[in-house]
Amino acid sequence: MSIDLLFDEMWEKFLVCDGEYDGIFFTAVKTTKIYCRPSCRSRKPKKSNVEFYFKRIEAEKSGYRPCKRCQPEKEQTPQMCLINNVISFLLENYKQNILLEDISKHVGVSSFYLERLFKQLTSETPRTYLEKVRIDKASHLLKTTDLPVIDICFESGFRSLSNFYKVFRGVNECSPSHYRKKMSC
Repeated sequence: MSIDLLFDEMWEKFLVCDGEYDGIFFTAVKTTKIYCRPSCRSRKPKKSNVEFYFKRIEAEKSGYRPCKRCQPEKEQTPQMCLINNVISFLLENYKQNILLEDISKHVGVSSFYLERLFKQLTSETPRTYLEKVRIDKASHLLKTTDLPVIDICFESGFRSLSNFYKVFRGVNECSPSHYRKKMSC
């Protein structure tokens, strides 16, 4: 299983304490030798003192101990495990044309149950979550590359430029080009 997250993307999620990435990766602080969930509200370290791991076992093998505040070693409920499995699937396959049926088949539950549970635990549908992942990818590419907007559209998993612009405006309240200009200032 290969999750396509770059260091800077994980750093951004860690800075804003994004709980949706809990279980997807763990943040380890070299100076304290402690690892945390991305949602941990503890004081943020310097970026140069941070390492990321996709499995808590990897962090522990590297000499890190679990944070007492966020307790990353604690197991989650079966429902949260299912949701994390869905989120991992979406992160791994965001470039693909994914239908709700594909996701439900992957995790082994009905589409109806999956959508209801996902909305209950994350406050959004799998589709809106997938769009958010794609917009996060596009935003990162707009900030860090000189790729043309059309290339970023397809690289981030959108199938049409018009849908990309519509969803991007809905999330960021500006066009991709305007966003790039804002971020380069």
